Amino acid sequence: MTIKLIVGLGNPGPEYQKTRHNAGVWLIDEITSQYPTILKNEKKFHGRSGRTRIAGQDVHLLIPSTFMNRSGLSVAAVCNFYKIKPEEVLVAHDELDLEPGKVKLKRGGGHGGHNGLRDIITQLGSKEFHRLRLGIGHPGSKDQVTAYVLGKAPNADTSAINQCLNDCVSQLSKIVSGDHQAAMNFLH
Repeated sequence: MTIKLIVGLGNPGPEYQKTRHNAGVWLIDEITSQYPTILKNEKKFHGRSGRTRIAGQDVHLLIPSTFMNRSGLSVAAVCNFYKIKPEEVLVAHDELDLEPGKVKLKRGGGHGGHNGLRDIITQLGSKEFHRLRLGIGHPGSKDQVTAYVLGKAPNADTSAINQCLNDCVSQLSKIVSGDHQAAMNFLH
């Protein structure tokens, strides 16, 4: 199954731009720096969207302008408009259960407590979209998670995450064309 939509999850506004929770947005930023793309604010999509070519096919890019817990509104709007199936969607998001700089590519599964994924599952009515889980580490205690994900990562973590983003973009042609096993072999 090829990928027709790549979504980068995060929260809107400059105060959240450098927070760990915006790791998915950072991936879209990296993609647009390497693939010619202009993202435009689209009210009908509740986000910034654009289109580029990866592996010889058109791929839509999306950064929801909603807060994380309403990301599904934006994703569903794009999917409905362009007739994109959940299986053709890749959602990049921050992942507490992976160390900074680690990444996992998978299809389907639950939300794991991630409010963005929870809303996407609800809005799409499916868990069968692909996920690019970008490791940000865990603060160690459940009651510290909110402050942690909404905080800025230290330089060492930021460097590790940036390298991970570069690795992900280097594998995009494989991911988009459906050669997920080859991409996973490299990324994992």
